[in-house]
Amino acid sequence: MKRYYFLSVLALLLACEQIDHTGNNPESNRGLISTQEVAQMLSCLPLGDEQLREVHDAVRASSGNGYDEEYTMEDLFAVPGAGVGDRASKAAPRSYVTPLKDMITKYLSTTKAAGGFSVSDLKESGLQLYWPWFDSWDGTSYPAITFDPGDGSKSNVAYKLSRAEDGSLTVDEIVVTEDYASKNPVWVVNSNTDASYTSIELLRRQADSGGGTVIIGKKNNPGKRAVGDTTKLRTLVIKDFTMMRNYDSWLCGGSEFFIKCGAVEDFQALTEDDMRNYDPSITDFMICVKRKDVGVTQNINAMLVDNWKEFRIDGEDYGLKRCAFLIIEDDGGSWTDWSIDAEVKIKSKTYGLKLTIPLRSNDDIVWRGTLSSDYLEKYSGDRGRFGDVEITFEMLEK
Repeated sequence: MKRYYFLSVLALLLACEQIDHTGNNPESNRGLISTQEVAQMLSCLPLGDEQLREVHDAVRASSGNGYDEEYTMEDLFAVPGAGVGDRASKAAPRSYVTPLKDMITKYLSTTKAAGGFSVSDLKESGLQLYWPWFDSWDGTSYPAITFDPGDGSKSNVAYKLSRAEDGSLTVDEIVVTEDYASKNPVWVVNSNTDASYTSIELLRRQADSGGGTVIIGKKNNPGKRAVGDTTKLRTLVIKDFTMMRNYDSWLCGGSEFFIKCGAVEDFQALTEDDMRNYDPSITDFMICVKRKDVGVTQNINAMLVDNWKEFRIDGEDYGLKRCAFLIIEDDGGSWTDWSIDAEVKIKSKTYGLKLTIPLRSNDDIVWRGTLSSDYLEKYSGDRGRFGDVEITFEMLEK
């Protein structure tokens, strides 16, 4: 059954952001400190209830802001208890009598850490504390502290903290798995990969607070405007997103998916010469899916193409016919490109306009290809399978 909606700014919900892929996205904690060294240091600290609550506050805030369950070293030292996205959303800072940063600073000033790293090194390392299943914490149990060895392992040694009867803190070495972490508190020291990007949740809040929908790409100069009966003027929206399997080792954290859609907005050229006035634009944003959310539908409601225009003049077809669509799961590596054409029609003849979409050499390509207007219209509102994710697209009449 075909459904049409009238869209307001709130209904459009934010949606398109041009990701700045030239920013500071940490690679392997920039080679300064090993994750094991940091895990060992943390297991030597006299942690108490306040420090456990601080880490819990931070990962809860990150999760609520649309990121993984993480507490970056940058935030740990700059704004104790802050989650990723808190500073961008201007969340009120939290207060602690003895924040974790004070314990670390004191320890490193009096004890030589393995590897000889400093507070400054730690701040700039790009490392973080990752606490999967943080929301099942009982509020008192101490964590097992482990690290991502970077080799895809499914289990690893961890330093299990507990309180003895005399109140002293004891440390035992155990082996932790994902199943263990789902039932017990585990802190994983690993590298942050998503903090430099704006999450879909923060984009949604910007739209809801009056920021409006973010439209990306070069503004086209329409030149000679089309004259005739415009038969279809629509908006393409990705309504929801469901991850059907986890990517990578659990010690790396959840999955960061980048959704990239290339199209020619408001295309209304009447001749081949008019095509020079149009450049394709690329919608590019991130969806972070936690490991526990395999098979759980994430409501997205993000706009991919604002003005998908198709029309007829004297029996001839014109307008946008096909967009490029790419889903990747971020794994880093060197930058490369995917080149493909967005298809348009002029006098019922099909033409391609070149698109260059950035991705990195280690990224998992979940799905890539083109989506035609016929397909999107026919299956509007129906969930479809794209590699290891399921997506519901909607073509909404304006």
